[in-house]
Amino acid sequence: MLQRLYDWTLSLAAHRRAVPALALVSFTESSFFPIPPDVMLIPMVLAARARAFLIAAVCTISSVLGGIAGYAIGFFLYETIGRPLLNFYGYADRFADFQAQYNEWGLLIVFAAGLTPLPYKVFTIASGVTGLGLLPFIAGSLISRGLRFYAVAFLLWRFGPPIRTFVEDNLKIVATVFVITLFAGFVVLRYAF
Repeated sequence: MLQRLYDWTLSLAAHRRAVPALALVSFTESSFFPIPPDVMLIPMVLAARARAFLIAAVCTISSVLGGIAGYAIGFFLYETIGRPLLNFYGYADRFADFQAQYNEWGLLIVFAAGLTPLPYKVFTIASGVTGLGLLPFIAGSLISRGLRFYAVAFLLWRFGPPIRTFVEDNLKIVATVFVITLFAGFVVLRYAF
């Protein structure tokens, strides 16, 4: 089953509409969608290494635009959309304490969330709710998301065939580590703040 899903994802990654699909996933992940764009970014770069940096650019720009949408949710729609999203992800109770300290460390927090498996969408909404400056938010997001997606693209571009072979030979382990890392990001966020 996992192998079929991987093969399907690789075939989708090579599809002519893969780049717009990646842009959509990257945009929505930054504001409300729980699945990170890496699930498309990685197979797309493996399928078309010559386009690695274009793919990273699309992923970065779409992610930052989605982050701005998350910021807008927090800034304009916190009570109607933002609070229910934080409740859904289980962060509403701790949010009041978090909000009090957020602007002091906001730029650094956004930067860290953009680079790590922490759920970036929570921080985009938090930035809007707390009124973190929009320009510093965008700058921190561009730098951190760009570093993350370009680093992945570069490594896959540079070492593509061995990495692809490793992923295909160890698909269950790679998928398990990915899911654990994603889950760990939510757990760390829940208990750290």
